[in-house]
Amino acid sequence: MKRDRTAVIDALLKSDEPSVRWKVITRVVGEDPESRKVRQLQEEIRTSARTRALIAGRDRKFIREAHVYATWRGAHWTLAMLAEIGYPAGDESLLPMRDQVLDRWLDSSFYMEFESKSAVPKNRSAEGVPIIQGRYRRCGSQQGNALYSITRLGLADKRSDGLAERLMHWQWPDGGWNCDRKPSAHISSFNESLLPMLGLAAHAERAKDNTARAAALKASEVFLSRRLFKSKTDGKVISPHWVRPKYPRYWHYDMLGGLVAMAEMGLINDPRCADALDLLERKELPKVGWAAQGRFYKVSTSMDTSAKFGSISTVDWGGAGNARRNEWVTADALYVLRAAGRV
Repeated sequence: MKRDRTAVIDALLKSDEPSVRWKVITRVVGEDPESRKVRQLQEEIRTSARTRALIAGRDRKFIREAHVYATWRGAHWTLAMLAEIGYPAGDESLLPMRDQVLDRWLDSSFYMEFESKSAVPKNRSAEGVPIIQGRYRRCGSQQGNALYSITRLGLADKRSDGLAERLMHWQWPDGGWNCDRKPSAHISSFNESLLPMLGLAAHAERAKDNTARAAALKASEVFLSRRLFKSKTDGKVISPHWVRPKYPRYWHYDMLGGLVAMAEMGLINDPRCADALDLLERKELPKVGWAAQGRFYKVSTSMDTSAKFGSISTVDWGGAGNARRNEWVTADALYVLRAAGRV
């Protein structure tokens, strides 16, 4: 049943944060993403304080290869968050960061592989992707996230197509990816499979690559067959963390992230999304929106690259708290409910 959430939508449309307004205008209200109004809003995003903080310090020292994946301030994560907040596509000033990311995730070691019969390969110095029990043990979320963000930012080219090739090469029989080196691991990881699925779907749309589209749809069954958060065997919640929405999710999975992915891929009306949609509606704070029930980051504006990073973000994403609205989580929730015909 559709619910009237006009007051919540209106509140987000008045947000001080242009990226929140962009999410709502394009994904909930339904404004044409190519309209003059949206383009003007994206220019506001380009020059916003949030964007300046995300990009700040991107000199050669800061984005050297060793820091590409620094949590959560390396070039990898900066591109991911710029894509997430609606930064305008095709900005060539981002090319140095893109190239740093591609250098890392298309390194020659990712084209090498070796067989192993144990969780810890006997040759610990061996470079390459291990194959255990016939399955590639690779953290696909890394190449997947890079492919997704680079494509959404309009920076994809023939070189970034190599990310899609690697992901399809490593895909498991059930459709996903997993870097668990235990020989007993035989089911794909939700954490490692969501971003490769989205990356391949975005790549398939840009490159008109039917093989990549098929691979993305195959990956979607990892989630849909488990109703996005339930065990196939007994129907119980697989992880309590998955039913507590957070923002940003970075490489972590939760059921709201799963729903956003299904909406982006045009699969939100699959009946197997219904349980997650129902749960999302039950989590709604009356006349307010949705809360972030936890977070993965700490906020620091320091650009001291000599210190250990930890899980540091240069911007605040609205914090967490079970009884207060988080604008980012609310915007995502409204998007999937609108896509499912529930708004």
